[in-house]
Amino acid sequence: MLVLAVALAVAAVVVAVSRLWPSSSPAAPVARAALPARPGGYLGVYARGDPSGYEPVTGFARVAGRAPNIAGYFSGWAEPFVTSFARQARDHGAATIVQIDPTFASIAAIARGNYDRYLRAYADSVRDFGHPVIIGFGHEMNAPWYSWGYRHVPPQTFVAAWRHLVTVFRGQGAGNVTWLWTINQDRSNTGPVRSWWPGSRYVTWVGIDGYYYRRSDTFARVFGHTIDQVRAFTGKPVLLSETAAGPRAGQAAKIADLFQGIRQSGVLGLVWFDITQHDGIYHQDWRLEDSKNAQAAFRHAASSLTLQLP
Repeated sequence: MLVLAVALAVAAVVVAVSRLWPSSSPAAPVARAALPARPGGYLGVYARGDPSGYEPVTGFARVAGRAPNIAGYFSGWAEPFVTSFARQARDHGAATIVQIDPTFASIAAIARGNYDRYLRAYADSVRDFGHPVIIGFGHEMNAPWYSWGYRHVPPQTFVAAWRHLVTVFRGQGAGNVTWLWTINQDRSNTGPVRSWWPGSRYVTWVGIDGYYYRRSDTFARVFGHTIDQVRAFTGKPVLLSETAAGPRAGQAAKIADLFQGIRQSGVLGLVWFDITQHDGIYHQDWRLEDSKNAQAAFRHAASSLTLQLP
């Protein structure tokens, strides 16, 4: 009994001393930076070229008549955060948006933590940058054309991976991330939007990707139904996170319709996909630079936006 009493006394002293002195392992630094969620406050672009240079974005700004306040790129799995691009964007008054796509990765393995070393390193880079960064993961997961999406991965597995990724970033102190849950516009070949929802604790904004492909397309047809579905289960702000109007749709007229829809629906704004594609109606030449009428329409419509400073 005496031995037990001494042991308990020693343990009590150890606990008391430990409370007086800080842990030998310092807590991870924390970056906090949020973006305002003002309707019509954002004009973004995905421009051609890799994210090592910023000239494609400034070129778009000259054509569009407005400097975008969101500049984006797509990141393959295992690629690091491109801090140099984020700094250039910041210098030009823009926040960076990056879509991290898990190409060739196992979604179940992400959820299990098998890639945590990579995710922690990425989160550390974002945290150390210190300014707002918009991050999406596995965009358009409700559609069947990506390996991480509908008919390839069960929704619950994707949700577990999304939550795990967000949790890892938060654990590394990356509180400067605006988490963009990005779905494709609801179509006949896509899965139920709500099935992929990870919960409001893990999402900052909702992104919707959609394009004007045909002359019959309108804002209501491209985005309206999907916006209604989203607003049925969350009040999170909505960003048109990847969009454009193609020549086959009547580009200039559809640009006007797009911006009118933004104003009427109260969404945050848009990110224009200013990249040339030549592979059928779903991969048109989306660039403004190739049409004087499209340029004029975009300049006129974009001038009505009151852009937020990130």
